[in-house]
Amino acid sequence: MSVLENLRKRSGLLVAIVGLALLAFVLTGLFERGSSLLGGSEKNVGEIAGKPIEYTVFNARVQESIENSKRNSGKTALDESEIDQIIQQTWNQFINEGVITKEYEKLGIAVSNEELYDLMIDHPHPALVRTLVDPQTGKPGPRFADPATGQLSPAKIKEFTQKMTPEEEDQWIMIEDYIRQVRISEKYNNLIKKGIYITSAAAKHDYIAQNTNASIKYVMKNYKLIADSTVKYTESDLSNYYNTHQNDYKQESSRKIEYVAFDIAPSQEDKEEAMKNMLAVTEKFKTNKPEEDSTFVIAESDNRKVDDSYHTKGTLSPEIDSIMFNSEIGAVVGPYKENETLKISKLTAIKTSADSAKVRHILIAYKGSGASEAVTRNKEQAKKMADSLLTVLKKNNALFPFFVEIYSDDNGKRMPPNKKPGEEYLGKGGDYGWLNANSGFVEPFKNAGLDNKIGTLLVVESQFGYHIMDVLNSKGSQKKVQVATIERKLEPSNKTMQSTFVQASEFAGKNNTMELFQKAVIESKLNKRVVESIKEDDKTIPGLESPRSLIRWVYEKEKGTVSEPMELGSKFVVAIIADVKEKGIAPLEQVKEDVTAKVIKEKKAELITSEFNTAGNQIETIASKIQLNVEQAQNVNFNTTSLTGSGNQPAVIGAVAALKAKTLSKPISGKEGVFVVYIESVADATAQKDYKAQQSAAIAQLQPRVDNDVYEALKTNAHIEEHIMKFY
Repeated sequence: MSVLENLRKRSGLLVAIVGLALLAFVLTGLFERGSSLLGGSEKNVGEIAGKPIEYTVFNARVQESIENSKRNSGKTALDESEIDQIIQQTWNQFINEGVITKEYEKLGIAVSNEELYDLMIDHPHPALVRTLVDPQTGKPGPRFADPATGQLSPAKIKEFTQKMTPEEEDQWIMIEDYIRQVRISEKYNNLIKKGIYITSAAAKHDYIAQNTNASIKYVMKNYKLIADSTVKYTESDLSNYYNTHQNDYKQESSRKIEYVAFDIAPSQEDKEEAMKNMLAVTEKFKTNKPEEDSTFVIAESDNRKVDDSYHTKGTLSPEIDSIMFNSEIGAVVGPYKENETLKISKLTAIKTSADSAKVRHILIAYKGSGASEAVTRNKEQAKKMADSLLTVLKKNNALFPFFVEIYSDDNGKRMPPNKKPGEEYLGKGGDYGWLNANSGFVEPFKNAGLDNKIGTLLVVESQFGYHIMDVLNSKGSQKKVQVATIERKLEPSNKTMQSTFVQASEFAGKNNTMELFQKAVIESKLNKRVVESIKEDDKTIPGLESPRSLIRWVYEKEKGTVSEPMELGSKFVVAIIADVKEKGIAPLEQVKEDVTAKVIKEKKAELITSEFNTAGNQIETIASKIQLNVEQAQNVNFNTTSLTGSGNQPAVIGAVAALKAKTLSKPISGKEGVFVVYIESVADATAQKDYKAQQSAAIAQLQPRVDNDVYEALKTNAHIEEHIMKFY
């Protein structure tokens, strides 16, 4: 039984959702949908805990989530990033169902209906609370706030859940499911956190190790002092090292590619043709009647937009700013070039406005305008009400402050808690003081104040509703201009695109092996780029636009394959697969360079160790015989991260911790060279009565890791394979 059903039993009323804030929460917290390129393919998008996830099953849920997202957001289509997010969220949902949820079920972790009711109504869960408060102020909206305290009110939440539509009720139930899952996850993680324990013996051992300080002398011979070319090793040495250290060569699946790009850029002929066309447009623009300008701009401009705003000096493009402010209406400038775009601009209007103005207003909002969730009137009703109040105020402006208190939906009129009756504050009586062109008000509001004379009363529409505005005062004056601009991006012609494609195709066809590819790059002086590691689920490649087709291709082909030209944004790309790494232990041949370096290092360590062993048993004698300096280090313990002048040396620090005072170590192979250490003195850790504080501190350090580490451990044990990018 859901919380809704509990509410029905207790109140006998139909329950529905909490409103726009909760709808937004659903959108961010629940799963969404993606888009497929392979239709009804029966292939698998991955495998979770040994269970294949069929594409048809996965895609059905993706498509459902996309439709839900479009419906809830009011969009007719989602962009690529939104679809990517939905696909990933859907995959995470399958992981949760196949791995995480099963773990909860095995342990019998659940949330009862009574507990869920408490989490949704009586003591709202933090995840729910976050959706009911304004992210800017941290305070709940008026629909959910106690009028007396301003705090979130369970009674208000309950009240609003009893006034919802059936569609909103469905969303509320989805929110319940989400909160239930969040709470189950919290219980599971808390169960593990409570199970973490550090014994007193372990705490004591760590305390002593971290607080026992040693003063040491040491000599170190760097591996670099022996030339690599002088070190002898065999293939057997390489194999033995590789077999012993295979876990060091675990890898995820990845691909290395090299590619050249042929830019699809407009030719000089294309630019000249574009300029010719724009010159013809310019002549028409000059002879247009003023009433034809807007239609003409929309018809001739790539962006199909008309800028009807007014500009102050310095806010237009430097190409036209001075000209427009020193010309008569109808003046045309262009064509001129800006950022690979040809433009023609026409001065369509001039006006004078104040530098600054003092205004007051009454806001008449309507449902959905964003001013107040409590408003129920529609837009037509709001306009009618604003016009009626304006008529009254024009006859008796003294009523303005009274109307602000009675009718204005602007919360700024309310007295702040730090003010007392009679004190001034911004927004009192609808008065926001002086504003100018740089003030943070919305443009229609700001322009109405600056563009109208003192004493003007008018109605202005903004995104918040209808403002009944009274211009109380103004200062100065400034010229403003309205400029209509036609924009056309310089684009390559079909002829140019075809020519570039032919060039790329010839390169790909003639250079279809690694040897030929590399040779042609050098001979043609092409700019070759290298991408060292492409994962199957990667969505981007630096420098390339929308590279999904290329990523899919590299996982379908073999090493050494050269691609056909791929059109990626404004480039034709020809790529070669330079290396292929499969998931698991990398083969010796693939990591031979690294293995060789490690073997050489070991051989050097053996040579230096032998040298140290025959140089004597005193630190100064060893240093003198091998011509090394004796270095010193103080307060060396397990908290030490490095030795002065030698960098991070965990092997050396570990050896020091095990030695007693006045003893000389055996040669120690470190990161940069071989060390011999002499322990001058050891300052033992101060004795403790007990180690409870250390136990608590150690547990406190481990617990925050549970939420993430346990989830990752469960995923690792489930041996998850993902191949989503093959389908989307």
